[in-house]
Amino acid sequence: MNRLQTLGTKVMKGTSAAMLTLSTIAMNPAGALNVFAAEAGKTGEVDLDKVTSPIIGLLSSVLTALIPLVGAVGAVYCVLLGVKFAKAEEPQEREKAKAHLRNAIIGFVLIFVLVVALKQLEPIMTSWMTTNMSTTSK
Repeated sequence: MNRLQTLGTKVMKGTSAAMLTLSTIAMNPAGALNVFAAEAGKTGEVDLDKVTSPIIGLLSSVLTALIPLVGAVGAVYCVLLGVKFAKAEEPQEREKAKAHLRNAIIGFVLIFVLVVALKQLEPIMTSWMTTNMSTTSK
């Protein structure tokens, strides 16, 4: 076997191992972490709180900051489009500006509602994750 074939074989073996690892994690994340901890020489349960707490805190902080940011950007953008609509002299320009303004309002309302809904669902998702991880790690 030449060097290129040897390298190709190593890459293929690594790829199949990575695919197996990813499929294991996707099917049972807590079980996969237990397997990885056991392979590393550790035994017992894996404490996922050290991993999940910073992620949940970051998500909460980002969502809290996004609510006023989306509202402010949406308001400024709609005011600018309103000015463009008011300045339009041609009927085609007015219709185009009106369509842009309507689409912007719909888009910002959707984004705002989705961000608020995600913020409201965050505690439910967190408690589900905590419950699910504690039952699968036993």
